[in-house]
Order: sequence, then structure tokens, then C-alpha cells
Amino acid sequence: MTVQVFGHKSPDTDSTGSPIVWAWYLNEVKGVAAEPKLLGEPNTEAAFMLQHWGLEKPAIIADVADDQPVVIVDTNNPAELPANINGADVQAIIDHHKLVGGLETKGPIDITIRPLACTATIMYDLMGEDAAKMPEAIKGAALTCILSDTLEFRSPTTTDHDREVVAALAADLGVDVTDFAAKMFAAKSDVSAFSDAELIRMDSKEYEVEGTKFRVSVLETTAPEIPLNRKDSLMETFKTVASEDGVDEVLLFVVDILKEEATLLVPNDLVKGVAEKSFGASVEGDSVVLPGIMSRKKQIIPNLKV
Repeated sequence: MTVQVFGHKSPDTDSTGSPIVWAWYLNEVKGVAAEPKLLGEPNTEAAFMLQHWGLEKPAIIADVADDQPVVIVDTNNPAELPANINGADVQAIIDHHKLVGGLETKGPIDITIRPLACTATIMYDLMGEDAAKMPEAIKGAALTCILSDTLEFRSPTTTDHDREVVAALAADLGVDVTDFAAKMFAAKSDVSAFSDAELIRMDSKEYEVEGTKFRVSVLETTAPEIPLNRKDSLMETFKTVASEDGVDEVLLFVVDILKEEATLLVPNDLVKGVAEKSFGASVEGDSVVLPGIMSRKKQIIPNLKV
């Protein structure tokens, strides 16, 4: 059977591009039939990546069949994966997030989880000398993924090795990193066509803190005024999204890439308490600016308290 390669629900650039990169590697280098898949519609930056490099958008799947061979990338959290993931034949996991637990496999598998900023950086390493065989479009996808996850090296998750891999890929492609990243972030910031619910779910993960279930959503943008001008309607929609998704509360962080800060929307006392206990913030009104907060993985999730 053809191996399906996919990342997490609400696919961002890494969860869109890395399945494409690894499926290419399995097909062309390892001789294993593989197809990249998505678990939802990609965000605007991921769509830009596909268009810019001339890549076909992977098919979107709702679930996986029993015994379907799969490779999971950019997550190891069952909450972010298809409902029947433990019925599938998980053959490998390639990730850069903390180990969550809860996945079951048919047998021993290859697991690579490394403290790097991006799954694509790990894949580049795993390929070794074969990375040089990547065609331009695949190298372009890997480059875009790393620049996205590092926010062009602004994110505290960035490592020297991520920088080195970007430098190598950009040199091969003849890409000016600063100019290309600006185009990526402009695409990411163009969210005017999305509904409030779509914005909330666009880049979000479920996370439980002391029995309280949160949908932790992040909007990374160079134009924070666009979502913040919709603050009232977004906060009203929190209630609908929380009810539909089976969580207690939505936390929405609007990350200003250029100012390197996040604005947390504060619709009620619960979120106010989260802001004060988690980030030492002093909250007045329905939003609070959190200087230096850029990374959900490294700065937001590990610090959440209720």
C-alpha cells in the first residue's frame, strides 16, 4: 500500500511542506510509494509556498483506514491527528515538538524528535548526502518551512543549525532570504477573506492545563491591525468555536512578527487569570501585549497556568 505522509490538523507551512518533502524522499530515494496528504485546508502562507514553487496541493483526508501505512510529521499528538490514527500502521514519526504520548503502533517504528525549529531541518539531516538530489521545488518547500517556523530567525526556537540549512538551501536556489521571507509573511498576513471561526482555527492546537481544555490559536502577521480590528467579533466567536470543538476556552495570540510581541485577546476573567499567572501580565481591558512572546511551542504552551 502507498504510504500516506501528513502533519497535524489546521496545517501550517511546515505541516504542508514537510509531507511533500518526505514523500519525495520516500519515492525517489528510498523506492517506497508515498503520497503527501493534508488534514485540512492549508493557511495562506502555505498556499503561497505551493504556488511559488509550483507544487500541487496534497489531497485533504478526513481520516485513515485500518492498517493504512502512514508517516507522521510535525506532530506526535493524537489530538492533532485523524481519529483512527491508532488503527493505522504508523511507520515513522519525524517531529520537533515535545513527546505527548498516546499513539499506538503495530510494531517498532522509526522516531526522530529533535530540538530544532522545523521538521524540514530534521528531514534535511536525515537525508544526508541525498538532500543534494532534491529538485528546486522540494528545496524551495524545505526553505519555506524553515523560514516560516523560525519567523526568519526571530523565533526563540531558532537554532544555529536551522540557520545553516537555510543558508545552504538559499544558496542552491539563488534566493535572497530577506526578500523571500517578506513575501511569505505578506501572504500569511492576508487574512481578510477568512471568517472569524476560520481565523481562530487557522493555526491552533488543543492543550489541557489542570483539567481546563484550551484551543491555543496563534496568528503570526506583519499586519496585526487586520485581526485586531476584528477583536470584538473574534471574541464573540470564541464561544461558538469552544462549544463546537469541545474545549473550555479559546486563547488567541496575535503575534507581531516585526515588533516581536504578541497580543492576547482577553474576553473574560478566566483568560485574564491565564495572562496574569502565565506571563506575569497586568491586564486592563480586553487585550494585553506580551513583549517578546513569539513561540507557542517554547513560550506559550510550557507557561500556561490557570
